[in-house]
Amino acid sequence: MMSHQESFGIRAAIASCLVASVYAFQASPSFARVGSALKVAVDPSTITNKEYEDICGVSFDEQSLHDRLKSTKFLYPKHVEVIEDIGPIAGRMVDDILLETGEKAWQPQDFLPDLSQEGWEDDVKELRKMAEGVPDDVMVVLVGDMVTEEALPTYQTLLNTFEGCDDPTGDTDTPWARWSRGWTSEENRHGDLLNKYLYLGGRCDMRSIEVTIQHLITNGFNPDAQKDPYRGFVYTSFQERATKVSHSNVGRLAGKYGDKQLRKICAQIAGDEGRHEKAYQTFCEEIIKRDPDGLIMVFGEMMRGQIVMPAELMTDGVNGNLYKDFSEVAQRLGVYTALDYADIIRHLVDRWDLENLEGLSSEAEKEREYLCKLPERYRKLAERSMNKKKKVNEEEAPKTFSWIHGRSV
Repeated sequence: MMSHQESFGIRAAIASCLVASVYAFQASPSFARVGSALKVAVDPSTITNKEYEDICGVSFDEQSLHDRLKSTKFLYPKHVEVIEDIGPIAGRMVDDILLETGEKAWQPQDFLPDLSQEGWEDDVKELRKMAEGVPDDVMVVLVGDMVTEEALPTYQTLLNTFEGCDDPTGDTDTPWARWSRGWTSEENRHGDLLNKYLYLGGRCDMRSIEVTIQHLITNGFNPDAQKDPYRGFVYTSFQERATKVSHSNVGRLAGKYGDKQLRKICAQIAGDEGRHEKAYQTFCEEIIKRDPDGLIMVFGEMMRGQIVMPAELMTDGVNGNLYKDFSEVAQRLGVYTALDYADIIRHLVDRWDLENLEGLSSEAEKEREYLCKLPERYRKLAERSMNKKKKVNEEEAPKTFSWIHGRSV
């Protein structure tokens, strides 16, 4: 029969095993503390190493435990090593790409009437007068862009899933954590500014828009990053440029219809997106220098799928096809089209100089060749589709949007 001391030792070992299992799936910054905790919990005089291994599947030896935790901590340990290596570059991005916060940074109020000042009524009237000239279809695309920006909590959550780039405490002083928070603080201005503009403009049903925002944040979105920082940065390299294109084109249309202030607003936001795009593409460029096969394989795999737009799961609680309708209006206006999609792929291929990339494995070389040919393939398909539509004179049915009080465009 097992003695009380032996029984206690076995129970302690099992408890320690559970602790080890938990830590194996967490990003604990200190392996030493885990090892020390195990030594306290398990008395080596009451249980042999073999018994411990049989129960827990790991050696009682502290170094072996350290190695096990290190190997099971990440799904992509090699990718994390590269990400850690380019951490200083992320730190420079915080200093060189992100603007300073506070008084030195632009804020939404810089572009809007100040309701605390005398004469604010006239400023609001002027804003509304300019907004009246913007057609409903342009207003719909503007609302869709604003709703996308307002789902920012989802995007910061996504950034924190990229292994090696997370902010485990919320105020972690690492380059990647500071980048994530800095990027979020800048992006936060976009939704705030567009939301206030639409509210003051008086053209939209703000409650319907607010319902859409809440639904989108609740629904979330899955860009298929799979916690992989490589996949995550390829996605953000693409998406930041797509967002820049969309805001720029809405601003162009606003200027065309006489809304000079909206044109300035969209240009300011597009400028932010352009700086952020540059940062994410630089991260990928640095990854290619250290692990070209890894980045190329991820890029190729993602392009064989489809880049998921952040607002894909938007709904106003009434129209289950809201995102589809919104994206069709954007395509019709030339705000964001299949041609833009092809052009972004071309930009990334050129930005990362894939045409001249050498020293790849045979498998990665095939992906490189595929990626270099892909932009032209996409462009031909897009042009063929557009030409076919023109030939058959296909007319789209009007789309009704609760955002603009049920009007159709």
